[in-house]
Amino acid sequence: MQRLSEEQLQALMLGSSVLEQDGLGPKVLRLQDSSFLKLFRIRRLFSSETLKPYAKRFADNARRLQSLGFIAPQIIEVYRVEDEVNGTAVHYWPLPGETLRQALEQAQPEQRCLLINQFGQLLARLHEKGVYFRSIHLGNVLVMPDGALGLIDVADMKFGRRPLNLSMRQRNLKHMRRYEQDEEWLFKLHKDALIDGYRQYAPRLAQALLLRPE
Repeated sequence: MQRLSEEQLQALMLGSSVLEQDGLGPKVLRLQDSSFLKLFRIRRLFSSETLKPYAKRFADNARRLQSLGFIAPQIIEVYRVEDEVNGTAVHYWPLPGETLRQALEQAQPEQRCLLINQFGQLLARLHEKGVYFRSIHLGNVLVMPDGALGLIDVADMKFGRRPLNLSMRQRNLKHMRRYEQDEEWLFKLHKDALIDGYRQYAPRLAQALLLRPE
C-alpha cells in the first residue's frame, strides 16, 4: 500500500465531486479525470480492518474477480492515508452503466425477465466459482452499456476453492430478500426467470435452492 499524506490526499481530491458522504465527510469521490476514490474510516478498536484493510480487500477482490472472468472495477492504487478520519483508500476506474435495480425499475416486464435471467446466470457462476459475495443485491450489480453485468462495492466477499455448498447459497439469497423491491422482482414476479438463469450454470442445485418452500 502506498502512503498518502494529508496534503497529498487534498491535492488528489482537488476539483472532485462528492458521490457519497457521512457525518465525517466524503466517502466516495469522482476525481477530475473521472476515476473514483473510495475512503475507508479509521477503526478505533481492534477489528478485521486492522488485519486486512477494506481498501486492500476491495482491490484484491476486484483483481481476483477479473481473474475468474467476472467484470469488476479496474484498480489504480491502494493508499494508507495519514489524516485524522480516513485510514485507507482505494483509487479505481469505475464501471460504466446503471445498477440492475435502476434498470429493472425502468424496464418493461419482458425485459425484466431477461435481466433477471441474466442475473440468475451471474449468481450461479459466482457460486460455482466459490465466490461468496456477502452483500450482493440488485444495487451492487451494474448493467454495462453492452448489456453485460458487472460487480461493484466488492470489499465484502470470500473466495473458496470449491463451489459453494447449498447452505452458503441459501444465505446469499437470504441477504437479497432483505430488500423489498428485490424480493418482489426476484422471488415473486420473475422467479421462473431467476431459476432458468441459475439452472444454466448450476442445474443440480437450482431446484433445491430456488424451488424450496417459502
